[in-house]
Amino acid sequence: MSLEDDLLKQRLERTREIEALGFQPYGRRFDYSITIPEILERYSAKTGEELEAERVPLRIAGRIATVRRMGKAGFAHLLQNGAKVQVYIRKDAVPARDYQLYEYLDLGDIIGVEGYLFRTRTGELSVHAEKLEFLSKTLLSMPEKWHGLEDIEIRYRQRYLDLISSPESREVFVKRAKLIGSLRRQLEARGYIEVETPMLQRIYGGAAARPFVTHHNTLDIPLYLRIAPELNLKRLVVGGLERVYEINRNFRNEGISFKHNPEFTMLEFYQAYADFEVMMDLSCELLKQAAIDVTGSAVVEYQGEALDFGNIERLTMQQAVKRHAPGENWQAAGMDLVHLFEHHVEEKLIQPVIIYDFPVEISPLAMRKPSDPRFTDRFEIFAYRMEIGNAFTELNDPQEQRRRFDMQLEMREKGDEEAHQMDEDYIRALSYGMPPAGGEGIGVDRLTMLLTNQRSIRDVILFPQLRPEGEIGIAAKLRELDPT
Repeated sequence: MSLEDDLLKQRLERTREIEALGFQPYGRRFDYSITIPEILERYSAKTGEELEAERVPLRIAGRIATVRRMGKAGFAHLLQNGAKVQVYIRKDAVPARDYQLYEYLDLGDIIGVEGYLFRTRTGELSVHAEKLEFLSKTLLSMPEKWHGLEDIEIRYRQRYLDLISSPESREVFVKRAKLIGSLRRQLEARGYIEVETPMLQRIYGGAAARPFVTHHNTLDIPLYLRIAPELNLKRLVVGGLERVYEINRNFRNEGISFKHNPEFTMLEFYQAYADFEVMMDLSCELLKQAAIDVTGSAVVEYQGEALDFGNIERLTMQQAVKRHAPGENWQAAGMDLVHLFEHHVEEKLIQPVIIYDFPVEISPLAMRKPSDPRFTDRFEIFAYRMEIGNAFTELNDPQEQRRRFDMQLEMREKGDEEAHQMDEDYIRALSYGMPPAGGEGIGVDRLTMLLTNQRSIRDVILFPQLRPEGEIGIAAKLRELDPT
C-alpha cells in the first residue's frame, strides 16, 4: 500500500471515529453570522481591550488550514473566501466531545465554530471557541504549502485544489468576474440588451475556424458547436434589436497554446446605425474602464511591461507594416500584406493598438472601404502580441454578401477548411434589410490574461482542456478500501 493509500485509509477510520462522537461526518446546514473576510475588515483595527469590552459573539465556518495542539488547548486557522482567521480551542471552554472532535481534525476538514473575538498574548485577532460543529471530512491530503501548487498540471486538472491552496489563483478568477461585470455595466449603460443565441447550429459561421461536429438523434441531422454568434446577432439587428450583446462560449476545433483553448469566451456586440469608427471609440472606452474597474488603473503591468489602455494608438495595416517591417517588400493590398503583418508585425505589437483597413480577401463579413475597395472597414485590437478584439462595419448588402460567400466557397474547394460556408437564411435575413451597423468581438480570456498578469490562457480558464489522465481514480481506491 502506498503512502497516499495509507493516509486515505487513516482518514476513513477517522471519519468513523468522528461519527462515533455523535457528529455527522458530512454535515448539513450551518448558519454563520459573519464571513472571515468580514471579520478581518471590521475588526482588524480593534485592540484587545476594545474586543474584550464588546465581547463580539459570532458563528463562522471554514476549512482548516493549520492545526497546532498544545495539551489542553490548541489553535487552528480557518480559511474562507481566500481569508484566514485563527481559532483558539481550550479544553475547559468547550463541551468535552467538541474538544475530542478538535483532536480528531485533519488539515482540510470543514468545521463551524461558535464563540467570540479576542486577541491572543501575541496580539493576533482570534476566535475564542465555545462550540464546534463538524461539517465535512477531507479524505485526501492537502498540499504541504498553502500558497499555491507548484505542479502546474495539478493546478489545471484539480482547479478546486488550486483555489483552496492559492489566494493568488483565486484572485485571478475574482478579477475575471469583475471584468465581465464591468463590460456588462458599460454596455447596458449605453442602451445595449443582453441576448442568448444557440450553441448548436445547423450551419456554423461568423469566423474562420474548424468546428466540433455532433449529431441530433431525434432530428437525425448533424449539428455544429458554434464558432461565433455573429450571424445570429446580426439577424436580431435585422429584427429591430438595434443594440445587442452576448457574453458567449465559442468552440473551435483548433490547436492548443498559451493563448488558445478549444472552448473560450467572447463578448460580441452590435450597434445599428454605427460603423467601425464608432466601434473604435467604444472599444477604447470599454477597455480603459474595464482596466480601471479590475486593477484600479488604466495602466496595467503585464510581463514586465506597463500596458496603457488609456491611450490606444490607431494604425492602418499598411502603416503598421511600414513601421515594423520597413525593409520588407510589400504590396498595397492582398495576402502579401497580410502575410507580412502576421509574420513580421504582430510580434512587435506590445502596447494596446488598433490596426484597421484589412484586405477584403480575409474579411468576408465586412463592408468594403469606400475610398479603396481592396480593403474593408475592419479593425483588430492587439496588446502584448495578442489579438484581443475584431470589429468592422457590417456588410448589409445581400448581393455582395452572396458574392463573398461564393468567394469563400471557392477557397474551401481549394482546400481551405476554415473558409466560410454559404448561409442561405442569413442572406434571406439581409434581404429584409439590415440597417448600417458596427459589430465587434472581444476575447474575454485573453483580456483577463492581460489584466491579471497571467502568461497562459489556462491560468484564466477554470477548467482548461487537457489530455486525459491514465492513473487509477479515487473512486476505485475508495471502493477497494471501503467496499460499503
